Amino acid sequence: MLPYKNIICEIKNHIALITINHPPANTWNLVTMEEFEHAVGEVASDNNVRVVMITGSGEKCFSAGFDVSDAANASITSPKGREVWRTLDRLSKPTVAVINGHALGGGLELAISCHFRIMVDRPDAMLGLTELNLGIIPGWGGTQRLSRLVGRAKALDMILFSKRINAREALDIGLVDLVADKDSLVKNAFEFAEKLALRPPVAVRCVLDAFSAGIYEGVDRGLEVEALGSATVRDSEDKNEGFKAFLEKRQPCFQGK
Repeated sequence: MLPYKNIICEIKNHIALITINHPPANTWNLVTMEEFEHAVGEVASDNNVRVVMITGSGEKCFSAGFDVSDAANASITSPKGREVWRTLDRLSKPTVAVINGHALGGGLELAISCHFRIMVDRPDAMLGLTELNLGIIPGWGGTQRLSRLVGRAKALDMILFSKRINAREALDIGLVDLVADKDSLVKNAFEFAEKLALRPPVAVRCVLDAFSAGIYEGVDRGLEVEALGSATVRDSEDKNEGFKAFLEKRQPCFQGK
């Protein structure tokens, strides 16, 4: 693992925790984006990692989006943000956004690129794609991914009016999956990730690949990838362990083989 300036990456018990560490608002300049891209690549290729968690340092922000003080590098950072967020969306390992504060603009686009979102239950912590206030639009996938979670009309309402919503409102519309108070957020997130890490890694990968293919390449391609996944798991050691554990009335111990 390379030393990073604005990213912290820790791996424990099959779970990788990537922390955006660019105070005060965990915004995205070119250095932070490049480091994050490298960290994502490392955990994606690490067979020991089964789940990837992403959070922000401090208590104020998960991420407030693009770092306007680094506008000189916007022509590099913005396309890279689009591609890295797409990589996360298609990752073959479950990803969990642990939203510890504001997630605005590119920060929310990062969170909705993850498979799951757990957010701090604090009235002043807000989610929003507020780019239209500046005369620009969400450019890192927000126009596509938000509607997948909350529906077309609600997504348009949030984007066109630059609306900000809190954790409880986000939970009500399906934008986040779980809320937790400040003191239990990380604990609850790790408990959720630990449950995911116990699932059969080969089967998890096949499910996520089938989902991604269906979204990005169409239903027919998704069905093809699902069929390939069915063949893959049929010959896996994890399948044998799953059936054996079922017959022996015990919890399976999957090895990802």
